[in-house]
Amino acid sequence: MAQLYRSCVRLMNIVFYAHHGVLKEEHTVGAKYEVDAELSFDFRDAAQNDDITKTVDYGAVYRKIRAALTHKKYLLIEAVAYKIAHDLLQDFPVLDKVSIKVRKRNPPVDGICDYAEADYSVTRA
Repeated sequence: MAQLYRSCVRLMNIVFYAHHGVLKEEHTVGAKYEVDAELSFDFRDAAQNDDITKTVDYGAVYRKIRAALTHKKYLLIEAVAYKIAHDLLQDFPVLDKVSIKVRKRNPPVDGICDYAEADYSVTRA
């Protein structure tokens, strides 16, 4: 009987200060952004053999997320989430699916709001 599996690695609450937003002031002042990355792939071989070469390099994933968030200014956190997900899928062939959440703390909504969040997932074709 075939076994079903689901395995993923998560990097949670990666925090950066960046300059994204629709308002001009947001590009000047900046804000705190948080990112959660869920990286789905079959890591049975890595786990069974305790082999780091069969999994993803967390440091490389972190650097890719940091670059997407800090090297360019976007209007939308939706665009940031999309960019991160597609960059990770492109750069890490072992990945089957990438899910990214980008949170913007204290968004300018003319009221009290902890954060706005964009959640994007993409699966390798």
